[in-house]
Parts: sequence; C-alpha cells; structure tokens
Amino acid sequence: MHNIILEICGHTIRRMVRWLGSERLSQERVLKTLMDLGLTQSDAKVYIFLGKRGLQKGIDIARALKIRKQQIYRSLKNLENKGLVSATLDYPARYSAENFRKVIDLFIRAKMEEAQSLRQSKVSILQDWQSIAISENEDTSEKFTVIKGRNIIYSKIQQMIHQTKKHLSATTSVPNLARADQFGLIDGTFDQPIRDGIQLRFIIDLSEKNVQTVKNLLRKTPKQLSYLKIRVPDLGVRIFNRMIIRDEEEAMFFINTDADSATADQDDLCLWTNCRSLVYAFTGVFEDLWRNSTDIKSKIVQIETGKPMTETSLIQETEATHKKHVETILSAEKEIIMMTSAESLFRFWKNKTFTKKWAERGVSAKIMAPITTENFEAAKQLSQFIEVRHVPQSYLETTIVDGKHLFQFRKTSSDDKVPMDATHFRDSFYTNDFEQVGRMANSINDIWKNAQPPSTFTLESIKPYGFMPPPLSNNHWKVMQGVTIVEEKPGTITEEDVLNKMINANQPLDGEDRLYATAALALIHPPENFNLPDMLLRINHIGKLSGFGAEDNISVHLWLETPEGHAYVRAANIGDNPVAVTRRRECDFGDSPAKQYCRLVKKDKLQIRVFGNSLFCGWAIPIPLYPKYVLPPACLLVEGYGKVKTRAVSCVLSSGFRCAIEQNYFDAFVTFMHPTSKYSGPGTDGAFIRDLIITTTPPKK
Repeated sequence: MHNIILEICGHTIRRMVRWLGSERLSQERVLKTLMDLGLTQSDAKVYIFLGKRGLQKGIDIARALKIRKQQIYRSLKNLENKGLVSATLDYPARYSAENFRKVIDLFIRAKMEEAQSLRQSKVSILQDWQSIAISENEDTSEKFTVIKGRNIIYSKIQQMIHQTKKHLSATTSVPNLARADQFGLIDGTFDQPIRDGIQLRFIIDLSEKNVQTVKNLLRKTPKQLSYLKIRVPDLGVRIFNRMIIRDEEEAMFFINTDADSATADQDDLCLWTNCRSLVYAFTGVFEDLWRNSTDIKSKIVQIETGKPMTETSLIQETEATHKKHVETILSAEKEIIMMTSAESLFRFWKNKTFTKKWAERGVSAKIMAPITTENFEAAKQLSQFIEVRHVPQSYLETTIVDGKHLFQFRKTSSDDKVPMDATHFRDSFYTNDFEQVGRMANSINDIWKNAQPPSTFTLESIKPYGFMPPPLSNNHWKVMQGVTIVEEKPGTITEEDVLNKMINANQPLDGEDRLYATAALALIHPPENFNLPDMLLRINHIGKLSGFGAEDNISVHLWLETPEGHAYVRAANIGDNPVAVTRRRECDFGDSPAKQYCRLVKKDKLQIRVFGNSLFCGWAIPIPLYPKYVLPPACLLVEGYGKVKTRAVSCVLSSGFRCAIEQNYFDAFVTFMHPTSKYSGPGTDGAFIRDLIITTTPPKK
C-alpha cells in the first residue's frame, strides 16, 4: 500500500515541478493540481477565486461562482482547517488565500511524510493486527461500501485486477482511461502475469476527438493479447456510467455522471458491492452493450477513413444527405425505425407531413426518443398514428428504412421550423450495405424491445402524493384517503427561501418536528419478466439536523386492486435509523397489515448517495413487499434535468397532524437496474428533490 502512495505522490510532485517552471499556469491545470492533492472541486474553485481576487466576503464568492451559500461556507471552513485560507476578525468575515507556492510545498511535505510514516509503521501495524485478529476468515456477507477519492478508487481497481480468476469487464470513457494510465494502472495491468483462461473486456466511447488518445493507449498494450478485447458501442449509444465487474463476484459502479470533465476526477464517488443479485444486474447491462458493440480497431478505421470495413455508398454533403434522408423516409414501403432526440420528436409532432403519409400507406413507424415533460403531450398524440417509446439520450440519431437504408448523424441544431432541417445532418453517415444495415437493425430492435411506451400514469398524474410523504393514516387502501390538501398559491415561496431554510437548519419549538433531506421519486412500470406490479418509490437521504437524525430511507408503494378500485398501496419501508424506523412503524403504519414490512436494515445493506442533480440508491438485501411480492437487491438512479422548480404544499391528515412541505426539485429520468435487466423510465416518471423540508405539527389538544 505504501508503494502505491509513494508512486502517486511522486507522480504528483513531478507534475507539480514541471508546471511550476512555466511562466503561466492555466486555471484548469491549477484546479486539477489542487484536486490531485486532495481538495474537492468546490474547495479548489474557492481557493483559486480568492487567489485571483484577494480579500472577499463569503456572499460575494457565492454570487461570483454561482454556488450555493452553504456549500461556499463549507468549503471556506475546509480550507481554513487545512491552512489554505485565512479569515478576518470583523463581521461578516472576509477571506483571503495563502500563497500558492507555500500551499504546494505544504501539500508535498504532507504527502511525503504520510507515505514515510506508513512505511515505517508497516511492521508494527501488521503485528498489532495479528494480535487482535480472531481468524483470517474474510467477511463474505453481501454489502455495500462507498469509496470516495480517485487514489483509493484506483487502488481498489488494481486489487480487483490482481484477484481476477476468470474475467474482468469494464465500461469507461476515454478521459478516465487516460487518467488511469497516468497513475500507472494500465501498465500495472499488463505487468501482472495473466493466467490462462482469463478474459479482459472493455467498452469505451470513441469519437473523432479522442481517437488519437485511444491509439496512444493501445500502443502501450503488448502485441499478443488474446485475453484483451475492446469494443465501442454501435449506434453511438452513450455508455451508461462507469462500472467494473470481476468474476461475477464483485462490482464497482461510479455515481458521478459528469466524470469526463477535466475538473471532476477528484470528485469520483463509487459504490462497491459483492451482492450477487446486484453484480448480475450490472453484468446484464454490460452484456447488452457488448452484444451491440464493434471491435475498436474496426471503429478506428471507420473514423479515420470515413468508411466502415465493408463496402458502402457515402453521402458527405450536408444538403445532399438531408435531401436523401427526406426522400428515403417518405418512400418507405414497410417499416421505419428511428432513434432521435427529444427536440426532434417534438418537431415531428408540429409538422405531421411524415406521420400522415406513413399512416396512409400502412407503413409501420417506430420512433424512440427521450420522453420529457416538454414533449410528453406530443408523444401521446403521435402515438395515435405511430409507435413511440422512451430511450435515454444517445450520441447518434439513427434511422433504418425497410431494412435497406441506414442513416446516422449527430444533432447540431435545435431549429424547430421543420422536422429535420439541413443543418441537422452534419457529421452524417449513410449506407445501404446489406450486412451493415442488418447488424444495426438487430441492435436497434433489441433497444426497441426494452424501451418503454409513454404511460398515461405519470408522476404528475398522482399528485399531490408524488411530492409529499404518505399520510399518517391507519387505512392502507387509499394513499390519500382522509387527507385534506391545501396547495399554496404560486409565487408565495421561492427557490432562495427554501435554500435559506436549509442553510439555517433548526428544529422548531412547540412539539413540531422538522425533516431536512434530499429525496427522489420514481414511478416504475416494470416489464413482465420482473414479476412486479407498477411501483412508486420514494427515496430519502435525510440530514443529521432532522428531528430523528440522519437516515437513508426507502418507501415502496405498489399499484394493487383494492375494494375501492386500484390504488398505490403502501407495501414496504426500510431505513437505517432505529429511532426513526420505530416511530414510523407505530405512527405511520398503525394497524395496517403492511406494518410488518417496515424494517430496520444495516447501513452497509442500503446506500443512498447524491451527486450533483442525480441520486443513486442501492440495496443489497431482498425487500419483502405487502402482500406477497419481493423486491430483489437492485439499484435506482434518478437524474434531474431542466430548470429547478419550487413547490410548497400543506396537508391536514385524518389523525389531525399537519404537514408543511417545501422543496426545490427537478423533473428526472429513472433507471432501475433489476437482476433480470435494466429498465429506463421517461422524464415524466421521476423527480429529484434537491432541497426538501417537511415540518410536522401535532393536533391541538
């Protein structure tokens, strides 16, 4: 371990010396350097700002960097503790940055002392461990572990590579692959003796911008590598988060979705699990990508020459490609299948020339696009003439006509005057090669089978429950029975109002209880092979200043038939705070038959993490659901998009309790990784509640 630390420190120090020798340091390099040395992205940005601007107030820093005040003051406190920032004694305090060269020297000295101390104490640490260790048996229970920080993550990846017995599978991006190479991870992989039968499989993204970087990395690999295979997804499909799977025994899943930026590497946050069901779920996602991928060498040739490996006809002119695309889809005889953008779907609805002609001639038309709150109505109306389904946003838009013609192009314009304007066809590709079109058709049909049609039951359609906790009612049949809802008029509360309350978190007087959290809602319409009814999940990442302290909590409701018709019925609730779970079981469930499904779980069995406008939730245990279902170990990713919205709702429960809910939230896409397969839900079925405050007032005596 100390060798790894010394290697990392040495690499960082060498890079620092090179950079300090130059006359000018770019802000990006300085930011990257500070993050390499242990600062978070926010802390590094604050330090750089103070270094450039001098003495500043906290509120002025927040405004200039457009970062929330609570995050700014948290960063300032961290920097003060590290000796990188000093504050004046006046009120409000003003902050200044220490000299950059002194900061670098401080970091270098600390890192070297840390490595030297670890090396010197290695023998005594091992002796101490032997004296307290009861046995050498490892803990094999299924669990979650959160790993944060690039250095620790890369060490864990290296350990997984060395322990591989059969196969190691990974999806990653080119920038992250390059960063791994900087830390010697690639060289270490090939220096390690690989036993017979081991297979290393990697799926990476590839484009004109990064093809040279990939070629440079490939030159480092030994020439004869029968055990190493690298592929690039067909159809330009975006790689779904980074993941690493070893021998179907353990997996690492990276939560941060914006890790390709030059400033995001120190914020790496991933979850490690040895839960077999979750590992199988990740494996299923990887295998789907692998089947619909092309060997990297073939892809490089295609990018560099503009031609695929097979003979084909190409149209490179923008206007000619646009004209040929329009003529081809209008002359379709049997089938059109298309994967397009959310904006293009809306434009198809505005200009119905294409859909009307397809319907008149009996052409089967299938369109896949990200379904959002903005294009939801358009998708529903288009569904009267053609089939529409939701897919996550992809890099390339793809059209296949009659199994004979294939178009692919990158979206470069948001012009909504026509369904497909000429500027939309830059960087386009066309082929009528039978083999090429057939292979792509198989891939896009696989995507179609797993895609979800727009549902008439969206999260908004079941409001106000969708944005508030379930009522404290003993009646389990109807979610909202006995509850009076009073929604405040628009404009009575702003985003800043909610943020200020989160910053100045406190518990109210007179017996009221207040909860501070980041939360997510997910409406899931599972396919038949999941063997589950429709579900409504609420995930709460509750802060420590809440009335019952910090807690990770999941509430599950199932769409079930009841004596009063179908309703979302409370089916389970799990949490890792004993006090909160006991209170919830007694007060929230009452005499409900679902009371026994309110359970306490260990913290390493349930993990909820927030990164930017995304929330990840995973559980490593099966969750029994009322009345007879079981939710297996699985993962849920809720990704917010669009503009922030603010909402305030008051409700009076049948028990007399009153709840006031205040929140800032985003519409969100939902991804549910079930052991059977991956489910992708539209942007109308999820909500990422960034700031949530719930104040509960008991009834008057």
